[in-house]
Amino acid sequence: DLGTAMLIGGVAMIMTWAAGARTWHVLTLVPPACAALVAAVMASSYRLDRLRAFLDPWSDPQGTGYHIVQSMSAVSGGGLSGLGLGNSVQKFGYLPEDTTDFIFAIVCEELGMGGAVLVACLYLGLLFLGFSIMRRAVDSFSKLLVLGIMATIGMQASINVLVVTGLAPTKGIALPLLSSGGTGWILTGFCLGLVAAVDRATTVAQCEPTPCHA
Repeated sequence: DLGTAMLIGGVAMIMTWAAGARTWHVLTLVPPACAALVAAVMASSYRLDRLRAFLDPWSDPQGTGYHIVQSMSAVSGGGLSGLGLGNSVQKFGYLPEDTTDFIFAIVCEELGMGGAVLVACLYLGLLFLGFSIMRRAVDSFSKLLVLGIMATIGMQASINVLVVTGLAPTKGIALPLLSSGGTGWILTGFCLGLVAAVDRATTVAQCEPTPCHA
């Protein structure tokens, strides 16, 4: 899964740099990572097809470009106000993976630009709260733990939205807390529970010197 590998690699580089590695040490990982990415794309025909579809989806709208064309049709079809909750047309057999990887396109179609902006603001709010907890954490392990979790959620959501809107080649990356899938929900919820635990432990640690009352 090249998309997940890129996500994990990006988060790992962020955490390595945040943990104290020198910037040029982290940057030395970029050339071999790019070489591995090119090799992985060239070695797989379906990845090349996805790249061609990203560059020009209309060259084969019924073949390699079908998925992204239908996704962009759903996004543009919603307009400003959307067709109404439950009134999507693309989800009835036209747009593949409409409840998982491409659910954001259905959100755009049914709720319009307003709904899409609302979803984006919810993710931004989640990231803001997470990074606020990270800054308040009292030890470096807790800070890195929260950073890794929030970076994963933020990058995963960003990649998904870029793919759905045709700004990045198609990847098998779900939208956190929105795409269907039991395992993804459980693991994301577990990670957010760890963030909440860090926040609670930080509050307890800050209250220890003097009596605190709820």
